[in-house]
Amino acid sequence: MIEERGSFDTIMFLQAMDEHISSLRYAGMIQQALLPDSALLSGIIKDHFVIYLPKDIVSGDFYYAYQNAGYTILAAGDCTGHGVPGALLSILGISFLNEILQLRDIPRANRILNRMREKIMVALDQKGVEAEKKDSIDIGLCVYEPCRGVLQFSGANRPLIMIRDGKLTEIRQDKMPIGIAPLEEVSFTNHRIETREGDHFYLFSDGYPDQFGEQTNKKFKTKNFRELLLSVSGLGMEKQKEHLENAFYDWKGKTMQIDDILVLGFET
Repeated sequence: MIEERGSFDTIMFLQAMDEHISSLRYAGMIQQALLPDSALLSGIIKDHFVIYLPKDIVSGDFYYAYQNAGYTILAAGDCTGHGVPGALLSILGISFLNEILQLRDIPRANRILNRMREKIMVALDQKGVEAEKKDSIDIGLCVYEPCRGVLQFSGANRPLIMIRDGKLTEIRQDKMPIGIAPLEEVSFTNHRIETREGDHFYLFSDGYPDQFGEQTNKKFKTKNFRELLLSVSGLGMEKQKEHLENAFYDWKGKTMQIDDILVLGFET
């Protein structure tokens, strides 16, 4: 009788797990539908690639694209945590970006992040109280004007990498999130770049550099990630994606993926 009960409990547990995974897969489909597809990206930027590898079916990382009145907005976000909590926060981030950009005023990258921070703090009821949750979004956001050859960048804990003529430049982020900060909130910085034809830009979450390798049991690290980007920058965007994915899986080996992975590369 005890053995039968144990078998019944096992069957019920497996059924519950199967239903849970099915629900996650469906949630992943919904989340994927909110992300810009390749056809949209191809229609608003010269060339691009996206590496998007959720750790747990749904992801706390998200990427974003919008175009209006000669401006192209591209962003890559990394929400607190991963899995379902991170995915819900990512959906909130996408919704707020849509709201902000529907205002149709002249977009400035730092103003978009300032407004996004205000909305996140209100939505999460963040008032700076010690005991409250410190959920937040790290994000790099670009506003590109193709007709003028100008790119604005603003970053909340995430940088922008530019490669021009075989030289890599990192445009620094502000060390504060979209959400409550440990110190007083100040305006995000707006960087302005005069672009040239063939410039390559990269927005990314911290998942790729933070991945542990099977052979070394150490993180890949941002320094090696920058060097890898530089080494493939002479290739077409699709080939760059292929090399970056292969390098990631070679490094990771059989080690568990520890975080969501996102890399958005584009060419001007």
